[in-house]
Amino acid sequence: MSAGRPSGGRDPAAAAPLPPRTLWVNGRLCRGEEATLSLFDRGARDGEGLFETLRVYGGRPFLWEHHMERLVLSAAELGFPVPPAPSLLREAVAQVLETDGLSDAVVRITVTRGVPGGRPTRTGAWVEAEPLASRLWAGAAAGAASAIVSKRPFEPGPLGRHKTTSRLAYHLAREEARVARVDEALLVTRDGHALEGAVSNLFVVVGGAVLTPPLARGILPGIARALALELCAGLGIAAREADLARADLLCAEEVFLTNSVQEVVPLATLDGRALPERSCGARLGESYRAEAARAAG
Repeated sequence: MSAGRPSGGRDPAAAAPLPPRTLWVNGRLCRGEEATLSLFDRGARDGEGLFETLRVYGGRPFLWEHHMERLVLSAAELGFPVPPAPSLLREAVAQVLETDGLSDAVVRITVTRGVPGGRPTRTGAWVEAEPLASRLWAGAAAGAASAIVSKRPFEPGPLGRHKTTSRLAYHLAREEARVARVDEALLVTRDGHALEGAVSNLFVVVGGAVLTPPLARGILPGIARALALELCAGLGIAAREADLARADLLCAEEVFLTNSVQEVVPLATLDGRALPERSCGARLGESYRAEAARAAG
């Protein structure tokens, strides 16, 4: 038996071909097995990374400045080395999109704390893109989005407001959603405070008012969340931050979620219960798409 090969003679890499996508990694374009990160990089060893996921409309990243501001602020607050300049990352996005011929896509930008020991320490960084269709929730695309409340008690902790790559708790909730064959899982604390989705921000409509959990609860300050609140003001819809209990989800007239990829998603069902309304979320979704279309030119 050759060294490094498990018993049975099969090479595990041969059983799972890598996606044939182009990535920009630390300043160069690469594909497949060429897309590597050093195991000495703290992002690979310890999950010490930050990322932004954003949607591209007609070749233009939407709300680019807002995503970059969040990334740079988190990097500074968490003591990361200075990440690559937004202008360099923007050029990297353009190269990846052009190489793979993508126009409507989902882009992820990841920066890590890099390999320790050098002076100055440089972040690791990569940029990747996927066709939009591969990332849209099945239920949302069909106009019947659904969610469950995760059975795992959740506490965001001090890092919850940063988009870090250490996301096991969120991924376990996503796995619950996958097993239940729904689009998303909502996260609730042990004492019953509803916070957010595994990959989305949460809104409910109660008594005609739009409510969303406060950022002071340690949730992610979502870019789409912020835009949705701005759109509510422009449309004359009463909206505010408010603590939400699990019981509020059960009596809400409407529940909708926001996410930079999915936009505004009204839920048709929550924990198998049909929700009586989707009109507010649908109205905000139309306004959100109009903003994206204007930005795309």
